Amino acid sequence: MTSARPGGRGARPVPPVLARPGGGPLLLAHRGFSRDGRENTLAAFVAATELGADVVETDVRATADGVAVVLHDERLDRTTDGSGEVARRPWSEVARLRVGGREPLPRLVDVLEQLPSVRLNLDVKAAGAVRPVARALEEAGAWDRVVVASFSEVRRRGVLRSAPPGTAASGGAPVVAAVVAAVRTRLPGPARRRAVAAALRGVDVLQVPVGVATPAFVRAVHEAGRRVHVWTVDDVPTAGRLLDAGVDGLVTDRTDLLVDLVHGRAADGGRA
Repeated sequence: MTSARPGGRGARPVPPVLARPGGGPLLLAHRGFSRDGRENTLAAFVAATELGADVVETDVRATADGVAVVLHDERLDRTTDGSGEVARRPWSEVARLRVGGREPLPRLVDVLEQLPSVRLNLDVKAAGAVRPVARALEEAGAWDRVVVASFSEVRRRGVLRSAPPGTAASGGAPVVAAVVAAVRTRLPGPARRRAVAAALRGVDVLQVPVGVATPAFVRAVHEAGRRVHVWTVDDVPTAGRLLDAGVDGLVTDRTDLLVDLVHGRAADGGRA
């Protein structure tokens, strides 16, 4: 049994970045696609789109001199041949580093300009990245093809203050917690729906871990006219179960494994 698709009372117009031509769920490539450690690089993003990912999910931080760079960790050590916190290094130093021994660590504006048709889900990882992210999006004219996301509502709202109306946004951890609390409450249905709708004001999608995406949670978000994406899903059985529950997108490290399953689903969320 599948959940109703988004479109309840209070539904917001669906930003194009969150819709797949022809309908159906989205496949979001987590840090692009790389099986050899070159995550969050232009090569990984190109590989993901060539495999059929609808959206590339990535992370953004900033250098000491305010350049928005694509990087998940606070430190450079795990993924690059550098060390220390990226926020303490100027771009002139960071530009010389390599990911996986050969790929440069890209600036956000370079990603936006070199991949002009690619949709991006941007997880803003640090307060110092808020203004650099907004500047990069403005410079590239790319607001219409990104989802602004962050665990922090302060960071998310900070970026959106510079955004044009209609820019897609994913709710942060406080929004998710409020919806979970409302779903679990024993309030009468109308009161519960009002609580969910209030929590989701200004948000287009919730992106949540697998354990949060229960059928009741998905149904409540859909009743409020919003969408649900789930992370990180790397196996077919879990993906199938979540698609059966009606989720609107899966974030995965295995675009190669899940693309046919996700894109094979009918636009109404049922089996193709």
